[in-house]
Amino acid sequence: MAVVTYTKAGAKAANPAKLDKAVFGVKVENHELLKEAYLAYLANGRSNYAKTLKRGEVRGGGIKPWRQKGTGRARFGSSRNPIWTGGGVAFGPTGNENYSRRLSTSSKRTALRQALSLAADADKLKVIETFACPEGKVKPTIALLDKIGAGGTVLIVVSQKHGLDERATRNLPNVKVAQAKYLNVFDIMNADNIIISRKSLDIVHEWLGDKNV
Repeated sequence: MAVVTYTKAGAKAANPAKLDKAVFGVKVENHELLKEAYLAYLANGRSNYAKTLKRGEVRGGGIKPWRQKGTGRARFGSSRNPIWTGGGVAFGPTGNENYSRRLSTSSKRTALRQALSLAADADKLKVIETFACPEGKVKPTIALLDKIGAGGTVLIVVSQKHGLDERATRNLPNVKVAQAKYLNVFDIMNADNIIISRKSLDIVHEWLGDKNV
């Protein structure tokens, strides 16, 4: 499978890169797996900062609101009861919740192959000889993306992330740089264009190819 390939300057390369069918030509039959991998990414990045106070943690309420008998009112031992205003919260978050989801390694890799195959089918993939930002400036990055027609949400896949790459893209809200070994279904599915360097493509082929099926 040949894919459109560009030089680092944004011109079309003479020798287009080839995509491994075992990675980019997979028939997507299990959409539930893709959904599970997508949701697992979100769940594993979720924080559990929310915490409510139980009745024993709320200040006050140490004295009985009124005497036990003779008032005609229901008996209460503390004004920190959950049914009282200002009382504790029953069954609220404790801050110890674990929202993470686990997927087996083979399931993760299968989901990645499916996501990459869908991206290839939708012509979202573009290969570049190398993505380099020697000065870490944003303007050349914008010019390169415009030249190769990469609009919308862009995912740039590199073999190794460098500080200059981050500097050249961090002020672009719709552009993200990811290392080839850390690709995930969430970023792939949300990208309108995926730009992958040749070296990164070799890493992806080796990582997700036939021998790791």
